[in-house]
Amino acid sequence: MLIQTLLESAVGAPLRFEDLGLDPVALSLGPLSIKWYSLAYLSGILVGYWYLLKLIDQPGAPMARRHADDMIFYATLGIILGGRLAYVIFYDPGIWAHPLDVLKLWNGGMSFHGGMIGVMTAIIWMARKEGLNWLRVHDYIACCVPFGLFFGRLANFVNGELWGKATDVSWAIIFPTGGDIPRHPSQLYEAALEGVVLFLILWFAFWKTKARYEPGKLVGIFLLGYGVFRFGVEYVREADAQFEGSFLYSVIHMGQLLTLPMILGGVYLIATAKRRRVRVEATAGTASVA
Repeated sequence: MLIQTLLESAVGAPLRFEDLGLDPVALSLGPLSIKWYSLAYLSGILVGYWYLLKLIDQPGAPMARRHADDMIFYATLGIILGGRLAYVIFYDPGIWAHPLDVLKLWNGGMSFHGGMIGVMTAIIWMARKEGLNWLRVHDYIACCVPFGLFFGRLANFVNGELWGKATDVSWAIIFPTGGDIPRHPSQLYEAALEGVVLFLILWFAFWKTKARYEPGKLVGIFLLGYGVFRFGVEYVREADAQFEGSFLYSVIHMGQLLTLPMILGGVYLIATAKRRRVRVEATAGTASVA
């Protein structure tokens, strides 16, 4: 069925989201419903943790297995608390009128930028607590983030939310909440760029270069890559309805505005990484890396 609808779209028939047979609910067990969005967060965290263990198994790692185990807990808290608070502050401050609604994560509303700040705060706190080099820990964590971005954007697509602007491209989709208008599936663009492409860039930098021995370089690559990709996709993504009538709707989107500090910070970290290059002593094991 899915293949048939995609083929029909390719030859010019408009593709409706309902024809894909996607359901935001992955599993229903009586009154309990497990949504793909929740599974996306869980998958991103677990796969990211698995990959982090692969990274710290290399010589000169900035932390040991026990630190990674602690980090998964603190990072999860940072994602949830930072992501939710940033969404309420920047995208829907009206929620503050009913403070308990801030806790209703099941109603949706999470900001990647806030989640990133939450994770960064968790990393800095844990690194200082354990006497680790917080910037090098950031480098390793940054390599794992694209997994969460990939699964998260796929969940956005399954939910039929955060769709793009109207278009006449052959792969456009008519989303139920977007009117009877073919639109860019911008969620899939972001999944490909922020998830797959950004992961491959970081994979190459980590495994094929000495970037991991220049503190801040990998996190700089992540910030710059995500910032550029997100800024670009926003041109084909529908602006947030709550900003209609303001410059955040017609001139620059909130998503683009929030990526500007990331782009500038990424450029700075990459440009200054070599001056931070020092002899790296392994946190786990006895190997030294020149």
